[in-house]
Parts: sequence; structure tokens; C-alpha cells
Amino acid sequence: MTEPADSYRETRNALRHFVAERDWAQFHTPKNLAMALSVEAAELLEVFQWLPTGSPAELNDEARIAVRHEMADVMNYLIMLADQLEVDLVAACKEKIAINALKYPVSQVRGDARKYSDYDKQKN
Repeated sequence: MTEPADSYRETRNALRHFVAERDWAQFHTPKNLAMALSVEAAELLEVFQWLPTGSPAELNDEARIAVRHEMADVMNYLIMLADQLEVDLVAACKEKIAINALKYPVSQVRGDARKYSDYDKQKN
């Protein structure tokens, strides 16, 4: 199995090549990439829109393929945006996990899906 970081670099390089072959870099401003990312995320949500709960069991084969492809589109645009902004996504993910660990200490939030800011409201 390929290590995730290697897969990330391979995917980023494949996207760079794909874009360069088509001379699309001129269109890939951070604004345009962020907008495209949002559109693709909405297309991912569309697959789940009218399902009763959105559980995996409710997805037929066609829906699972659609989810996989929309997830790939989201990731591809995110990788291209990170590339444009020179963001190391793997490092950013690790950083954000550490920040969230401080916001959501296990002892306070285990089994509770509320936002961190709502915990203070409960105490008052």
C-alpha cells in the first residue's frame, strides 16, 4: 500500500500535469478553485439530499459511485487550492487536529456532538 503522503504528492503532481496539458492554470486562481470546491461539495451533498438518514445502507451501487466521484472532485480541487496557496495540507490537518483536541477534550465531549462554544452555555 502506498503511504498517504506519497499518494498526496502523486495526486498533486498528476493534477499539475493534467492542468498544464490543458493550459488551465490561468483559470485556477484561489478564488475560482475555492468556488469550484464549494460546488463539488454541494454535488456530494446532493447524493444524500433525500435519503431518510444518509446511512451507507441507503446508497445503491450508482449512488456509491457518484459519492466516490464527487469526493474525488472535492479532494482534487482542495489539493489544487492548497498547491496555489502553498499550503501543506498534511501539516495543516495535523495542526487542526491538535487545535480541535484542545477545543474538544475527551473528558468533556465524549459522545456529545455539540460545538465547543455550546459547552460554556451549559455550565451557566
